[in-house]
Amino acid sequence: MAGKNFSLDIVTPTRTVFSGEVQSFTAPGVLGGFQVLFNHAPLLSSIKVGRVKIIGGSGNEVHYATSGGFVEVNANKVVLLAETAERSDEIDVQRAEEAKRRADEQLRKEEDVDEERARAALVRAINRLKIAAEN
Repeated sequence: MAGKNFSLDIVTPTRTVFSGEVQSFTAPGVLGGFQVLFNHAPLLSSIKVGRVKIIGGSGNEVHYATSGGFVEVNANKVVLLAETAERSDEIDVQRAEEAKRRADEQLRKEEDVDEERARAALVRAINRLKIAAEN
């Protein structure tokens, strides 16, 4: 796919997770998943908890677990501003399992529970575990 690559940056509040040329970028949009290829129309979208898939300039496939953010596509440049983004082979499975266990415990409690926060933590932990398992 020579000449059909575009620039991608994945940035979190703490670091730049990825910066380089890619053939394809797929994200879990709030209104549905979407894929970006070379010469994609301009786009601004929010994303939800899910999988980000990249096919690199050399054809290698990489997956990231994300917990939400925003994507901007313009003039063959994509920027993902993510709350979090972890490459599948860098996910700390033990930490994700512990987060899932804590969220499950919180949801079983009957008093003083921020249910929305506990459910969000559970969804993030399950997503991380699922993406790590497919690595």
